[in-house]
Amino acid sequence: MIKYPRKLDIIFKKLNNLNINAVIVGGYVRDSLLGKESKDIDIELYGISTLDKVEEVLKEFGNINQVGKSFGVCKLFFEDLDLDFSLPRLETKISSGHKGFEVSTYSHLNFETASSRRDFTINAIGFDVEKKIILDPHHGVEDLKSSSLHFVNKTTFAEDPLRILRGIQFCSRYNLSMSRGLFELCQEMIHKNMLHELPKERIFDEIKKLLLESQKPSLGLILFKKLGAFSYFSELYSLSEDAWHKTLLALDEMVQHKIKDEKTNIILMLSLLCYFLSEDKKISFLEKLSHERKILSSVLVLTQYRLNKKMSDSEIYRLATKTNLQHTVLIHLAIYPEKQESFTKIQNRAKELGVLHKKIKALVQGRDLIHLGVPPSKSFSQILASAYEAQMDGVFKTHGEAILWLKKELLA
Repeated sequence: MIKYPRKLDIIFKKLNNLNINAVIVGGYVRDSLLGKESKDIDIELYGISTLDKVEEVLKEFGNINQVGKSFGVCKLFFEDLDLDFSLPRLETKISSGHKGFEVSTYSHLNFETASSRRDFTINAIGFDVEKKIILDPHHGVEDLKSSSLHFVNKTTFAEDPLRILRGIQFCSRYNLSMSRGLFELCQEMIHKNMLHELPKERIFDEIKKLLLESQKPSLGLILFKKLGAFSYFSELYSLSEDAWHKTLLALDEMVQHKIKDEKTNIILMLSLLCYFLSEDKKISFLEKLSHERKILSSVLVLTQYRLNKKMSDSEIYRLATKTNLQHTVLIHLAIYPEKQESFTKIQNRAKELGVLHKKIKALVQGRDLIHLGVPPSKSFSQILASAYEAQMDGVFKTHGEAILWLKKELLA
């Protein structure tokens, strides 16, 4: 028995009245058995050959997304739940890569046959809504209890290289161990360079899950290395044992410092992965993950600057013009936890100075120069830059003091 939102019973009852048997499948069942909550629920429907009748039922509960209808899938956002209703289907390999499959739906399939297309046994568990029983033809519940990750079918698993990365991030997120058979199969697939068949966006999606959804991302990265997957990310081979060890510890430490914004969190995690790499290797590594220039530029900036144990106000002001100090401090706290007291002092002082997240606003503006009778010219920017430097050096702290300084400097 698993727990599911009882508000779905009204939908299930209407489907059952049409002799449609609903089975909750996939990640929701797995997470429920692990005591984890989820708002995404996949539901397979048995006893029908098309989704036409299903759509008639579902449309009274909200707008239906029919984008996946050709693959036997329709989506419904019901209150706070994302629901995927699908027909039982099988996949046939027709070309290389993650998308090289032909999908066929079959009304006569039973759950055991339909679930055989799944990647791991823990994802091949179902819950029959009408009978209120667990369906587990591949012994996924037993594997969950023993914290073991195993493939459902060796042949079909080896057809999809993305499953290597899914296996790694599942082990990291759920603290699982790969079965010997799965480990050896993943090694074999990696040795055949099958990861190179994947688009970088799909690789990045799995790496993000590993880094952002694991309590100990180091577990996934250690497995990544053991499997030989660094053949894809060869840049990481350049790290010394000491640098690699510090990187793993830092990634686990950063889990405690995560903020609400996911994009910022992935930039912080990638910055830690790249911290000890040379700049050319940072660029090479990141370009294998994403086309987003913001990610590349943000990581390069965050890994460029180093905090000293003691920093003067002028040093803090100047560093704030180059990088987000809050993020820089978080990076350093993760890598050098033994220096927490020093870095926390810098963080607190930056907050007091108002530059923790942005550089200090210039007290002297172009309009001030015009007001003082300085005609617009190329020297404008030079004067403003000199004034900003003086402000960061603490020569003046108010607009009035800045104007007095300007008059003195311009009249000198």
